[in-house]
Amino acid sequence: MGRFSLRRAAVPEAAPAPARPSSAAAPVVVAPAPEPVTAPTQAQDDMLDMRLRLHARLIEEIDLSKLGELDEGEMRRQVRRLVGDFARDGRLALNGAEMDQLGAEVFDEMVGLGPIEPLLKDESINDILINGPFQVYVERRGELELTPVRFRDNDHLLRIINRIVAAVGRRIDESSPMVDARLADGSRVNAAIAPITIDGACVSIRKFSKKPLSFQRLVEVGAMPACVAEFLQGAVYSRVSMVISGGTGSGKTSVLKSCSAAISAKERLITIEDAAELQLQQPHVVRMETRPPNIEGKGEIRQRELVKNALRMRPDRVILGEVRGEESFDMLQAMNTGHEGSMATIHANNPREAITRLEQMVAMGGMNLSNEAVRGQIAAAVGMVVQVMRLSDGKRKVMNVTEITGMEGNVVQMQDIFVFHRTRTDPDGTVHGEFRATGLRPKCLDEMTRRGIHYDSANFDPQRAL
Repeated sequence: MGRFSLRRAAVPEAAPAPARPSSAAAPVVVAPAPEPVTAPTQAQDDMLDMRLRLHARLIEEIDLSKLGELDEGEMRRQVRRLVGDFARDGRLALNGAEMDQLGAEVFDEMVGLGPIEPLLKDESINDILINGPFQVYVERRGELELTPVRFRDNDHLLRIINRIVAAVGRRIDESSPMVDARLADGSRVNAAIAPITIDGACVSIRKFSKKPLSFQRLVEVGAMPACVAEFLQGAVYSRVSMVISGGTGSGKTSVLKSCSAAISAKERLITIEDAAELQLQQPHVVRMETRPPNIEGKGEIRQRELVKNALRMRPDRVILGEVRGEESFDMLQAMNTGHEGSMATIHANNPREAITRLEQMVAMGGMNLSNEAVRGQIAAAVGMVVQVMRLSDGKRKVMNVTEITGMEGNVVQMQDIFVFHRTRTDPDGTVHGEFRATGLRPKCLDEMTRRGIHYDSANFDPQRAL
């Protein structure tokens, strides 16, 4: 699934508490004890050892030069046959289902990502977090869960990490112990190894839905009501430049993908990212990716250089996966010079803070501009800020749709159009709330009307929940 999920994991109903006198003090809510890290069983150790021994034997017996010529089905059949031979030679008591499972695991070890391959295929998992070789967590429906998956040792985990980073032409070693990469399906990967990690290599994998995200999908999972989605879709179509703001894991990229789905198929789009993960559905898309320095410290290509180059490639819109440095100035220049409707994400806790961070990042570029000039650039370039948040129950919500209306004195003027109001939180952590309009009429509504988009003004009534 994507960063947004239909509901959080079901919470078992608590047993009824014994009756208390009316004068008793309020009950104290005790947080559940953390889930213990259970040691792997001997059977798990034996199966893992068997799989690795079989993998080593297959590497010796299979002609690796011909391996790439085989399709996946033929490779699986060959592995299954060799697993059968191995079981007979070793007199292993394995039934047909266990043989098939062992064959699949050995195949994943050879050409996939080893023990985590089943987790990557599980569509209910959003994140895979590997804390050393013996501890693997996943996130489902906003909740972290410990899994029984483990690696044989740190060297086993390092082999899988090197397989990931080599596929995208990057490297990781003691001289460069951190790396950003991506999987073939666009999932984002970050890895860190010794000497900066103490207890073994650590890997974070952010998975993305294989199905194209749309506003309809975000409405279905409760991230926003249909009328807010309709408004954002009209704003994107009307070429309102937009910044998606939120914290880590709040769903910024998911909202950005949904917004991009509303762009016309006739437009030329250029995406710029540190690790290419946006998979837009339009036919005319150019994807660009930054490059880290080589072992000599040379050859680095930053987002700023890519933004400058993108402006020479005749884009209709430029989409930045994340603004985090001096490239923010070039992005603002693009939005102000004929590339309206461009989009980006930014880490911030509210719309006002997003504008402040943009101002700070422009200053990081060493531009000799006054604060008033920078704020004027921001007010002229950015039309809307969409704030997203992951709530305490794991659900992701669009919290604010905020329009930037211009400058007043030395201050960027903003007005909320739609706001999510939290009303209460249940003892199990479930958050309740409602979306409401503020009653203010957005300036971009006139441009939407000129482009033939007729939006129901009744949705701006602050007296009713949306």
